[in-house]
Amino acid sequence: MTFSIGIVGAGQFGGQFAHLFNLHPGVKEVYVVDERPERAAEATERYHLAGTMPDFEALLASDVDAVAIFTQRWTHGPLVQQALRAGKHVYSAVPMAVSEEEIAGIIDAVRDTGLVYMMGETSYYNPATVYAREQHAAGKFGRIFYAEGDYVHDMDLGFYDAYQYSGGDRWKETASYPPMLYPTHAIGGVLGAIPAHAVSVSCVGVRDDRNDGVFDKDVSMFGNDFSNATALFELNDGGAMRTNEMRRVGYPSHIRESRFRFFGTEASFEQLAKVTVWQDKQNVHDISEKMETRPSIPLDDPSLANVAPELRDAFVSGLAPVHDAGRLPEEFRGAPNGHEGSHHFLVDDFVTAVNEGSLPPVNAWVAARYTLPGIVAHESARQNGARLPIRDFGDAPAGS
Repeated sequence: MTFSIGIVGAGQFGGQFAHLFNLHPGVKEVYVVDERPERAAEATERYHLAGTMPDFEALLASDVDAVAIFTQRWTHGPLVQQALRAGKHVYSAVPMAVSEEEIAGIIDAVRDTGLVYMMGETSYYNPATVYAREQHAAGKFGRIFYAEGDYVHDMDLGFYDAYQYSGGDRWKETASYPPMLYPTHAIGGVLGAIPAHAVSVSCVGVRDDRNDGVFDKDVSMFGNDFSNATALFELNDGGAMRTNEMRRVGYPSHIRESRFRFFGTEASFEQLAKVTVWQDKQNVHDISEKMETRPSIPLDDPSLANVAPELRDAFVSGLAPVHDAGRLPEEFRGAPNGHEGSHHFLVDDFVTAVNEGSLPPVNAWVAARYTLPGIVAHESARQNGARLPIRDFGDAPAGS
């Protein structure tokens, strides 16, 4: 089986994903729509796509079978619901949404329509998460009672350029996006390895002091002045998870922006920018080589012309030894990859789910568990660290 798909947003990542969808043997046609028509036209020509659509409404009114949404991060919730209600399968970039109400609306729409929804969370396929998931399934950790997931990306390392590229003249209004409303690269990497979910949180937000108009409450469309935040979550299995979301930090985020730690009763796993170790009660084992990704395209590839040099690693990092490359389509060999080898798996899992009518790994219910804890954590920080409960939407219904 094959299906057609429309890419919404032909910006930095949207164009690369359009290319991968177009390469996949399970997709017959790829269309593009963008608020800036010249971007859609350029992507169509570069990647030999089926064509462009004038706007989102025209795409939904067309006979395409699915849409992939790569718009500004706070717009995803309403667009996803609209697309599902229009009869389209949906792939959405992270985050799922920015409020509990939007998350509930997406889950209701998936349940009512029976269509496929997948959130494109890269950390589910992060080499560290893949390795920890396998070790946990094999019982090597014993009981995991504490885990950490950090998304450590300094604004100075490419984010100023990225926000100006996407935000236009008023980019500072959106560059203040609250760190904990973008939690899935950290939370998803932990919960992608262990079968648990967060039930409560206490979070501390660090107010920014750069005074450059970013993370300024008087400028921010979100009323936010936190540039860093740390949250401690209680998990339903009695364990704990800590998450850091950092945007002002002396750390080489271009080398590894998401990093993880897992502590079990029998063994543990710890990761830094260039070193990863597995530890048991007898010894320390350096497994850095298993986590090391290989470049998929050169850093100076023409397709990256609009990407800040400090951000390009996220667009080129390919597969690591721990990845199961054999499950991917042959057509992906030599194609651009990114976010530590995740892009190929993201596209393949969504295409497989649509063509087989199956649940993707990061379905609506899983996506809610990766997203809502951060939303509640941000509110906790606004309330000076108050411990707040986190709603759980449960598992996907049997037969979904």
